[in-house]
Amino acid sequence: MSDNTTSAHQPPPRASAVPTWGQTLRVYREPATLRMLFLGFSAGLPLLLVLGTLSFWLREAGVDRTTIGKLSWVGLAYGFKWAWAPLVDRLPLPLLTRWLGRRRSWLLVSQLAIAAGLVGMALSDPKLALNTIVWCALAVAFGSATQDIALDAFRIESADMRRQAALAAAYQTGYRMAMIWAGAGVLWIAAWAELPGQAGYQQGAWQAAYLVMAASMAVGVLTVLLSPEPARRELPPAKNAADWLRSALVEPFADFLRRYRWQAALVLGLIAVYRISDVVMGIMANPFYVDMGFTKTEVANVTKVYGVIMTLAGAFLGGVLALRVGVMRVLMLGAILSAASNLLFAWLGTRGHDVGALVFVISADNLASGIASAAFIAYLSGLTNVSYSATQYALFSSLMLLLPKFLAGYSGQYVDAYGYASFFTSTACLGLPVLLLVWLASRMKPVASPRPVDAERSQNDS
Repeated sequence: MSDNTTSAHQPPPRASAVPTWGQTLRVYREPATLRMLFLGFSAGLPLLLVLGTLSFWLREAGVDRTTIGKLSWVGLAYGFKWAWAPLVDRLPLPLLTRWLGRRRSWLLVSQLAIAAGLVGMALSDPKLALNTIVWCALAVAFGSATQDIALDAFRIESADMRRQAALAAAYQTGYRMAMIWAGAGVLWIAAWAELPGQAGYQQGAWQAAYLVMAASMAVGVLTVLLSPEPARRELPPAKNAADWLRSALVEPFADFLRRYRWQAALVLGLIAVYRISDVVMGIMANPFYVDMGFTKTEVANVTKVYGVIMTLAGAFLGGVLALRVGVMRVLMLGAILSAASNLLFAWLGTRGHDVGALVFVISADNLASGIASAAFIAYLSGLTNVSYSATQYALFSSLMLLLPKFLAGYSGQYVDAYGYASFFTSTACLGLPVLLLVWLASRMKPVASPRPVDAERSQNDS
C-alpha cells in the first residue's frame, strides 16, 4: 500500500530520508512532546467524570438506568464543537490573549471552566439536585470540548508533520493516564473516603473524590502558564463584521473543500466512521462486565489501570510505526485490529467470570485502540491548513464522534433484544467499510500545500 498522505502545510520528506532509530526515539524527549504529555492529561480527565464514572455514581445513588442512559448524551457536546471552533480559532480574549497568546488564553479559560464545573458536581447530591448535576456536567463537557479545540491547534502548530505522530502518542499517554485517575482513581478515593460502619450510598465520599478531580486540573493550568505560545501567524485585519465572519466561519471549511475537491467526501466519510467499532461497543462494556460477574476491583484494576497501560503501549507503538512506515499503513493496521478485537468480547461472553480471559481481551483491545488512535490523530493533523488549524481539526474530530456516539445511544436496546454476542459481532462488522475507505484514501493524489492566508490575500488584493 502506498502512503500518499502529505502535510497540508509542509512538503513531504524525501523517501530516502528515513530517520535512524535513535533519531526516531529522541523525539519523545523534546520539550514540545513532553508538554503534550501534561496537556493530554488535562484533556483526558473530564471525559470519564461526565460519562463513565458519573454513571457509576448516579447508579449507586439510586438513579434509574433509563435516566443514566439519557445523560450519556452529554457527550454529544464533543460532537458539535466545530460550531464554536471558529471563535476559539480567531476570537481574542480580553487581556488574556495579550498576556498568553491566542492558543494558551483559550486553554486556560476552558481548564478553569472544567474545574469549576467539577466543583459544582461535587457539591451537589444527585438524590436531591439531579438537575444541578446535569447542568454542571454540561459545563464540564462544554469546557472540555473547548479545551480540545484549542489544544489540537496548539499541538498542530507546535511541530512539523514528521513529529505529529510522536506528539499524538505523548498526548495519548497523558490522556490515558488521566483516564486511569478519573476511572480507577476516583473509585479508590470514594472508597477511601467512606465512613466506616455506614452501608450504602455516601454522598460525602463522592464529594471528596470529585473535589480531588477538580484540583487535578492544576496539571493542565500550570503547563499552559509555563509553555511558550506557538509561533504566531499574523492574520490580515478584517475590514468589517462581514469580512471577519467570512474569514472565521466560512473560509476554514471552504479552504478544505478547495484543496480536496471531490476527494473531500472520501476523507470526511473515513473520518466519520474510522472509530465507529470502538465507540459503539464501548458504551456497553461496563454493563457487560457487571453482567459477567466481575467485581468493581477487578474491573478497575484490569480495564482502568492495566488496560490503559496497554493503550499507552499501543499509542507509543503507533507513533513509532507511523514515523517508520507512514501514517496510512498504520491507519489500516489500526482499523483491522480495532474491528477484530471486538470479536474477542463475544468470545469472552462464553467464558463467564474468567479474569485471565478478561486480561487477554483487554490486552488485545486496548493495544489495538492505542495504535489506531495515534495513527488517526496524525492523519487528521496532516489534513489541516495551519491557518485554520483549530477550526478544521475541530470539524474533523467532531465528525469522528458524532455518528458513533449517536448510534451508541441505542446499544443498550440492541443488547436487550439480541444479546451481547450478537452485539459485539455486529460492532466488528461496522468496521468492515472502514477498511475500504482507508484503502481508497491511501490511493488519493497528494494535495498541494496551501499558501498562507495573508500571502494569498495580498496577491488577490494586488
